[in-house]
Amino acid sequence: MCDGTQVFNPVKVFYSDHFVLPLPDGHRFPMTKYSLLRGRVESSSICGPGELREPEAVTDGEILRAHDPGYLDRVVSGTLTDKEVRRIGFPWSENMVERSRRASGGTVGACLAALEDGFAANLAGGTHHAFANRGEGYCVFNDSAIAARAVQAANHVERVIVVDTDVHQGNGTAAILAGDRSVFTLSIHAEKNFPFHKERSDLDIPLPDGTSDGTYLEALRSGLERALEESRPELAIYLAGADPFEADRLGRLSVTKAGLAERDRLVLEVCRERDIPVAVTMAGGYSEDVRDIVDIHFASINRAARMAQPQRGLTHG
Repeated sequence: MCDGTQVFNPVKVFYSDHFVLPLPDGHRFPMTKYSLLRGRVESSSICGPGELREPEAVTDGEILRAHDPGYLDRVVSGTLTDKEVRRIGFPWSENMVERSRRASGGTVGACLAALEDGFAANLAGGTHHAFANRGEGYCVFNDSAIAARAVQAANHVERVIVVDTDVHQGNGTAAILAGDRSVFTLSIHAEKNFPFHKERSDLDIPLPDGTSDGTYLEALRSGLERALEESRPELAIYLAGADPFEADRLGRLSVTKAGLAERDRLVLEVCRERDIPVAVTMAGGYSEDVRDIVDIHFASINRAARMAQPQRGLTHG
């Protein structure tokens, strides 16, 4: 963020809200949060000239590193079954396909930018319920798995960690990356919340209903330290979900905005201390007042921008 010296830190932010996913009236997914968040970023001094960017769409080849060919074909051609569409939670449209490609492209772009600058953000992403062969929970393609394997395939890094703080377990991410020792999956989530059948991450931290700031942050701190020691990553993808918030309709935890801000500080500072670049993605948020969601997401991006340093190029691998 631009401070009193009026010098821009080199944080790049990717947005895809203008690729509109049409939803029926009354749909409970808060799609407006993305455009509101971009407006908030634009009106701040987080991004210098040219640093707020439209991402490239991920290609079929990039998607197929994480997803089955048959599933990709059904998504692209609009031949998903009614059951598959219900499981995703969005009606199929060509716009849905393009937006899903762009949202995943934003995470790829944020990973590459983080490797250059230390920190970057995608104003979407965190679609961690998408499995190799299906989508669910408003997730079509798994952007974390796609992005991790994209930067690995380009020989930028060998080891990646996914730090998932969305209130729901990152079940699709865990399933896609199971057995892949080059990508460590950490998920801290509400134990009794969706998904009701949990997959096995490399490290799961299930929390009881009503968990508040102190317990949440201590569990995250110890889990993060353990995960980083075990994985020794060269890049982190950080899902900064807004749904652990105490007023979230789908959350079941009781973390305050101050607690979530401390979460951001903890994750980003621990990674910076270890010289690990971080790509921040938004993941979920379902508060009744969309302004609460935007506040929480903006705080995550703002914290990353304050930490950004012009310290590296693509030297890994």
